[in-house]
Amino acid sequence: MTHETSPVRTLVVGEALVDAVTTPDGDTDEHVGGSPANVAFGVAALEHPVDLATWIATDERGRRIEEVCRQRGVALTPGSQGAPFTSVAHATLDPSGAATYVFDLEWQVAAVPGLTAYGHVHTGSIAAVLEPGGGQVREILGAARELGATVSYDPNARPSLMGRPEQARRTIESSIALSDVVKVSDEDIEWLCPGEAVDDVVRAWGELGPALVVVTRGAEGAVVRVTRTGEQQALPAPTVTVVDTVGAGDSFMAGLLSGLLDAGLVGGRSARTRLESASLADVVPSVDRALRTGALTVERAGAHAPGRNDVS
Repeated sequence: MTHETSPVRTLVVGEALVDAVTTPDGDTDEHVGGSPANVAFGVAALEHPVDLATWIATDERGRRIEEVCRQRGVALTPGSQGAPFTSVAHATLDPSGAATYVFDLEWQVAAVPGLTAYGHVHTGSIAAVLEPGGGQVREILGAARELGATVSYDPNARPSLMGRPEQARRTIESSIALSDVVKVSDEDIEWLCPGEAVDDVVRAWGELGPALVVVTRGAEGAVVRVTRTGEQQALPAPTVTVVDTVGAGDSFMAGLLSGLLDAGLVGGRSARTRLESASLADVVPSVDRALRTGALTVERAGAHAPGRNDVS
């Protein structure tokens, strides 16, 4: 079943930064990144209108981020360029292509004018946890939700920045409670909820508020759970040759949002009502799109954002 591209405008709230990626042979390249920024780029590549509320400076790296946003068709909201410096994530790749991160950053976010323009709001990763910005992000989510926007959230845990897991979990669960859709990796659950079965965590998080919880499992695909019915299913990932995993989760998130937007399951009050009454069969096509976008990303170096023709 095909859908026309949804005209709903999405707001992504979160960090845009520069990834300084060091390969196993010692070479370092700088790329524009940050989990929420990558999601915004991915959503734009799939031809949905999207704005980014972030915190960058007017320094050289900040100008580079601004230029990439312009190239990708992502508009920065007013107040996004008030930072004293542009944050950097130093990523070191091991021989398998997996990344380890060290961060040089600070995070806050300005109030977003014109929230009524957005049918959907997404946030995740550092932005929803690191103060003072974390509290500001939750204020934006709450305000947008009251105005009718649907909300999605990806914890995308960064243990080196998020303190003790039990403390991070409390903060993360406060954002989950504001969300309609939650995407989380099995690695995030393992760190946040040590010793707990993934199924138990997913069930408990659904009871906090979200209608849909999706757990990514790398090469093993994803588990999708619909809160209302308790239906749950494991979906396989396409078989690919992994170059690196940078941006794979963000690409999956963008694909998931694209699928849900096109299906009319996120993007305003009526979409929330449809999502809340949706069955597993209603949401599986969106998760399949997410699995395809994620798979296409790991086949390329860096946070590659597949286009609509790639996944249709």
